[in-house]
Amino acid sequence: MSGMLKEFKDFAMKGNVVDMAVGVIIGGAFGKIVSSLVSDILMPPIGKLMGGVDFSSLYIAMDSRKFASLVEAQAAGAATINYGLFLNTVINFIIVAFSIFMMIKAMNSAKKNEPAPAPAAPPAPPREQVLLQEIRDLLAKK
Repeated sequence: MSGMLKEFKDFAMKGNVVDMAVGVIIGGAFGKIVSSLVSDILMPPIGKLMGGVDFSSLYIAMDSRKFASLVEAQAAGAATINYGLFLNTVINFIIVAFSIFMMIKAMNSAKKNEPAPAPAAPPAPPREQVLLQEIRDLLAKK
């Protein structure tokens, strides 16, 4: 049991696992920021430009009943297709994907600007090869 605990600790403390955990936590927080950006900042002006439409309340009731709002339809237990919420989610995805694209593009650009590492000196030849070369040079002089 102790061996498995040590193995788990070694796995959990590897740099990649910790980096991934930090990325997931930051990604979750970033997702909330993007959701707020879409629903609270972007969609209201777009809805106003489209005649005062609130995208989050757009839906289609699956039965013949009519409801004043999505909340009312959900309270009545009606099956609904919430295409307005779907549009918000699609816009969220596009913003997140574009943000990640821009971040990766910036990282790749920064990597291109880094100076290339100096080439390593070739390894010294083995001692036997050096001795044979010295013998060859001595024989060539004679």
